[in-house]
Amino acid sequence: MNNTFLKRGLAPVSIGIIAATLSYSAITLAEKAKEPWQLAEETEVWEPVPAVISVPANGIPSDAVVLFDGKNLNQWQGAEGGAAKWKVVDGAMVVVPKTGDIKTKESFCDVQLHVEWKTPTLITDDAGKLLDGQARNNSGVFFQERYEVQVLDSFNNKTYPNGQAGSVYKQSIPLVNASRAPGEWQTYDIIFTAPKFDSAQKLTSPGYVTVLHNGVLVQNHFEIQGATEWIGKPEFRNDFALTHRCAARS
Repeated sequence: MNNTFLKRGLAPVSIGIIAATLSYSAITLAEKAKEPWQLAEETEVWEPVPAVISVPANGIPSDAVVLFDGKNLNQWQGAEGGAAKWKVVDGAMVVVPKTGDIKTKESFCDVQLHVEWKTPTLITDDAGKLLDGQARNNSGVFFQERYEVQVLDSFNNKTYPNGQAGSVYKQSIPLVNASRAPGEWQTYDIIFTAPKFDSAQKLTSPGYVTVLHNGVLVQNHFEIQGATEWIGKPEFRNDFALTHRCAARS
């Protein structure tokens, strides 16, 4: 009885395999019968269609959010709220010492950011002593007020590499030092992907940052290790802030 049952049970399986083989052969023959353009069409994806934007001579894409127009600080506020206390001089934001950081009024998550900045030509303190290391016009761009891309005069200025210009501060050394001399305009083009967390504040998706400094790749899709810390290792704890500790212009 058991042997008969097993044989009967196998019969449909064998037929299924034969049928599948015949079906596969038919599909293969059908594919071979198609013209190359028909085969090529099978991998064409027609949706979604990217939105059309324009990029005028000033290089600002038509869909960009302009955070600074060279005229006012209307898009900015103090780090603790209230009016931003930096000033606008000759179309640029200028840090006013001891007024604190500023941040955007609008919050951002994943973002592509273009920043133009320069540090002063004066690299001595009031007593004429040469400023060096982290004292050389130390600033930064913070994303979500937690994750910092360092801004520093790193032209002929020795400091710890994971704290120089183009670094993800205390987390990732830039691939190269692309710094220009003090007084020369520099650019950051930063692509930031925010870390994601669940309702229990558990990390569910890493954050990443890519940085081009003066058009040169210095951070390549670096996985953020946590919030920026001056002391201790980074830990994870929706807008970004520009910070200053010494005079800087951005």
